[in-house]
Amino acid sequence: MAQKDTLLNLFAGGCSGTVGAIVTCPLEVLKTRLQSSGLALRPVFQVQLGTLNGTGVIRPGTVTPGLLQVLRSILEKEGPRSLFRGLGPNLVGVAPSRAIYFAAYSKSKETFNGVFVPNSGVVHMSSAGLAAFITNSLMNPIWMVKTRMQLEKRARGEKKMNALQCARYVYKTEGIRGFYRGLTASYAGISETMICFLIYETLKKHLAKSQFASSNGEKEKGASDFLGLMMAAAFSKGCASCIAYPHEVIRTRLREEGSKYKYFFQTGRLIAVEEGYAAFYRGLIPQLIRQIPNTAIVLSTYELIVHLLGESK
Repeated sequence: MAQKDTLLNLFAGGCSGTVGAIVTCPLEVLKTRLQSSGLALRPVFQVQLGTLNGTGVIRPGTVTPGLLQVLRSILEKEGPRSLFRGLGPNLVGVAPSRAIYFAAYSKSKETFNGVFVPNSGVVHMSSAGLAAFITNSLMNPIWMVKTRMQLEKRARGEKKMNALQCARYVYKTEGIRGFYRGLTASYAGISETMICFLIYETLKKHLAKSQFASSNGEKEKGASDFLGLMMAAAFSKGCASCIAYPHEVIRTRLREEGSKYKYFFQTGRLIAVEEGYAAFYRGLIPQLIRQIPNTAIVLSTYELIVHLLGESK
């Protein structure tokens, strides 16, 4: 029975992750470009008042391009296909990563329920953290290749590297260690997963109680219940992303080719000094637009598959 449940969680997690990845790929490309240090900042001139003689002083500055400006630039210079850069390794990696994650989360929850108060916040946070640690450790090489492909800028018509060519290039120039760049930032991002699942499981518990009360003890799930789970997942991911987002920017910088960014804290310090603290939130809008529906799709699809296949056993 336990083995069947594990296989069910693997299958449900893999299917749900694949659906979410395909739908939201263009938004991920935009987010990665906005996070990059190679983003072309627009020069502006600001007039600062308050000098002794009352005249203004013109100071040079820069403005970060918005989401629509980056989108327009990609479409004009690189073509629409560039919005799906990295989809190959994403599809290769997303099914096993989601499968590993949900299987590890489910198994961890069983284990931690025997150690802590069953289905408590500590159980959910510990399970989510351990599952994220395992998944990040195993899948980082694939996400590294995906990020490099998304950051590659080639004019429309120029041949771009495919996933295998990109992987070979990383190995040739940086060795095996190159595939694990950004892993420390991914570990820091475990906090986002823990926050997300703590909120989600809490909301899920409240939804289950209200469903049980309104259906007079019947356990049959309807469309409104899965819609409720989608809303809970969306809210949970939105909160977690806003709190833990800076690690995403640091991770992208660490994965850039030949960059000056070497370590997690060194990268964070450089960004803060050179670009200001606002740079830690570059790309947050497309991240929220991408991740909120993506997480809602993934978690609700996962819950639906587990419910349907669990019923048929």
